[in-house]
Amino acid sequence: MTTGRHSAAVLDPTLDDYELASALVREAGQLALLMRMAGLQSEQKTSVSDVVTAADRAAEAYVLEQLQRCRPEDGILGEEGASVQGTSGRTWVIDPVDGTYNFLHGSTYWCSAIALKDSADVLLGAIFQPEEDKLWLGGHDRQSTLNGDLLTVFGADDGKRNTTPVAELGAATYIHPTWLMDPMCAMPWHAAATSAASLRMLGSGSCDLGRVADGQLGCWFQHSCPEWDWLPGKAIVRAAGGAVDTVRVNGLEWFLAGGTTAVRELRAALLSGSVA
Repeated sequence: MTTGRHSAAVLDPTLDDYELASALVREAGQLALLMRMAGLQSEQKTSVSDVVTAADRAAEAYVLEQLQRCRPEDGILGEEGASVQGTSGRTWVIDPVDGTYNFLHGSTYWCSAIALKDSADVLLGAIFQPEEDKLWLGGHDRQSTLNGDLLTVFGADDGKRNTTPVAELGAATYIHPTWLMDPMCAMPWHAAATSAASLRMLGSGSCDLGRVADGQLGCWFQHSCPEWDWLPGKAIVRAAGGAVDTVRVNGLEWFLAGGTTAVRELRAALLSGSVA
């Protein structure tokens, strides 16, 4: 496929699902980075910090084209509008550039991400952060890895992370400033945020979730995540031995990841901000 001056690989349909997901996020991320280096304009979506660029669209178009060729029976859902009804019962969920605001402003904290799900659950996730050359991969039948190395922070050798209380952990999160003006959202967020040892708000949920899986971040919580912001990281955290959960508070769905104890305590903190 060619997009302007930038070309990306035509992938082999005989790759297994994990190999295909890895190749797709690598190629999409590298394509987006090349396009940024060549200069980009952005368009505002819902706010000044919710933007889309030609790189988002080109990266998604590349993934869409490759999936339609390599997995013609599967469905496809993309953040930038890709929507294909499949016949297999499986769907690929694409986030071509997660952290577009960071991407547009020269930060390295952005990624390309993809998940494969069926009607019951997410099957696998892949996250690639191009400027740090980090590829997280994991799923139902494969333990999570970072650049091929097994992630063991939640495992038998270092299972203490699963019992560490949230008060001893750094929590990654995101909340748009306008939501802080809504008590129905701000109260549960504040309760969860103040339960942690420290806070990080870095602007890419998938990058955050990869770092929860590898131990750089202690836990993570955010509300109202679309599938492309949640499923890749959910698969990877869970396949690393961590915990994931969702909880509805004041009409909003909250998404949680981390060790078993931290996730349980974050859930309780969020619920403490509920309005009867």
